Amino acid sequence: MRKFSLELNVGIFFIVGILCLAYLSIKLGKLDFVSSKDTTIYATFSNIGGLKVGAEVQIAGVTIGRVKTITLDEYQAKVKLQVSTAVPIQDDAIASIKTKGLVGEKFVEITPGGSDSVIANGGKIQDTQPPFDVERAISKWVFGKASD
Repeated sequence: MRKFSLELNVGIFFIVGILCLAYLSIKLGKLDFVSSKDTTIYATFSNIGGLKVGAEVQIAGVTIGRVKTITLDEYQAKVKLQVSTAVPIQDDAIASIKTKGLVGEKFVEITPGGSDSVIANGGKIQDTQPPFDVERAISKWVFGKASD
């Protein structure tokens, strides 16, 4: 009887450990199983400079969504953004790719516009800015072409 009790306790401990590991994997992987009310919008960039799927979308430093997919469309990077419906994005908003810290991860920052009309689900942000290219700036400075 004592052996059965010990095996039962070990089995319960093992199952709880597996459930905790699964929970941490989902949280650290930033996966969402519960569907939330989000809006899909698109932005096209000439260069994404290391932006990855799953990167944050922010307004004023507050995360409002994530990058869902990145595809190539007519030699431009087409980025699919999934943002919260609680935050309306104006049709004259500007999407730019920024870096957290000096050599940190990339994210999309949306600068709100002043328009009264809002981008509909599946709509597109018209104004975009690629990330600042440090290598290009240094090479222009070194070779004396900083005025270009």
